[in-house]
Amino acid sequence: MTDSGPGTTEVQDADWYGEDLSGREHTAVRFSGVDLTEATGEGAVFTDCTFVDCRFTATRFTDAAFLNCSFTGCSFFQAELTACKFVGSRSQRCTFDLMSVDSGDWSFVLLPGADLARATLAGARMREADLTGVRAAGATLRGLDLSAAELSGIDFAGADLRGSDLSALDPRDAELAGAQIDVTQAVVLVTTLGMRVGPDAPG
Repeated sequence: MTDSGPGTTEVQDADWYGEDLSGREHTAVRFSGVDLTEATGEGAVFTDCTFVDCRFTATRFTDAAFLNCSFTGCSFFQAELTACKFVGSRSQRCTFDLMSVDSGDWSFVLLPGADLARATLAGARMREADLTGVRAAGATLRGLDLSAAELSGIDFAGADLRGSDLSALDPRDAELAGAQIDVTQAVVLVTTLGMRVGPDAPG
């Protein structure tokens, strides 16, 4: 087992394959080239950490926190994140194919230009998240709190958006062809376009 240990500021090329990281806490540590494939962790906390070229393939984290962390060139292929916090974290050049997010708090996260087309996110709080230019065509994004999120240029074509808060979405600045929405969301989008929904006209 490889552990960063107290006072460690950098972990490089470590093999944490299948490690149980439950309860571990790391602050201001730089992780570079670390293999976390199939690692698990309940209640692990990473604060102000940097992850570069790390593999989170098939990891399973529950009630874990990645607070104000940065991720560059990392893979989250088939990662399962349940009730996790990514508040204030940011990513660049990361891949999220088949990633599954169930609840949790992703408020203020920075994911501009991310490809979430093959990801599933449900029930997570993503208030004031920066999702500018995110590619989410065909994704499952249900029950998300996207209030005050930055959604300009986002591609939601064919995505399942039912139950998500779309009050911050300008449909004139997004791709929505074939997206699945519910009646409440339809009213929100129509209102955003300046139209009013009223009762049927008398026959």
